[in-house]
Amino acid sequence: MQMVIGITGGIASGKSTVSSFISSLGFTVVDADVASRKVMEPGEEAYQQVKDAFGESVFKEDGNLNREKLGAIIFHNKEKRQLLNSIVHPAVRKWMNTQQEEAFARGEEVVFVDIPLLFESKLTSTVNRTLLVYVDDDVQLARLMERNDFSKEEALARIQSQMPLVEKKKLADEVINNNGTIEETKKQLLDILRKWHIGVKES
Repeated sequence: MQMVIGITGGIASGKSTVSSFISSLGFTVVDADVASRKVMEPGEEAYQQVKDAFGESVFKEDGNLNREKLGAIIFHNKEKRQLLNSIVHPAVRKWMNTQQEEAFARGEEVVFVDIPLLFESKLTSTVNRTLLVYVDDDVQLARLMERNDFSKEEALARIQSQMPLVEKKKLADEVINNNGTIEETKKQLLDILRKWHIGVKES
């Protein structure tokens, strides 16, 4: 039976680390962040739609999207953020669905999709199970400040723009507690895969 498992988390919760480990076990992981970059490459339909909606000023001289500039616009403007999402989200879902279908066509039975806003975007109907990568608030704040060289205020603004991890915890089918070591995180993942009767391929 084909199964799609949604991996989610919060900013700096360690979701990418877990996704990398799942990939290393031989599974296909379709990443929404990769998809959002792919659909915004020059020549793609969404690229042109963003250019029409936001103008040339959010693009670099080489033609690529200036994510920092666009981010600064949408971060403080709800209408602009909704406009961008209405362009990018359908294109991202289409790209991800294609990757998923290709994996199943290759004979894979389980595909993981890495979607940061899985719960916020109400995409749980597109997956069979949900796996949350969780960290405590203070750990999340410290990791984000260190990783992105943010001030406490900058980091909190980013964290507070997402649904709290403690709320996501109530919605997820399984939770990986990523407060500890990488080895502890890996063990939890393998235990969950066994519980779900998902065989791990030997790499």
